[in-house]
Amino acid sequence: MQIKVDYIHNNPVKKGFVDKPAHWRYSSARDYHGVVGLIEVERLW
Repeated sequence: MQIKVDYIHNNPVKKGFVDKPAHWRYSSARDYHGVVGLIEVERLW
C-alpha cells in the first residue's frame, strides 16, 4: 500500500509541477507532512 501511495504522491513531482509532493495543493502528501490538506485523510490501513 505504501508503494502505491508514494507513487501517487510523486506524480506531480515527476511531471515537474512541484519540487516536493507536499507542495502539490491537491495531494494527500500534505497531510503526511503535517500540513493541513483540502480534505481529511485517514492514514491508518
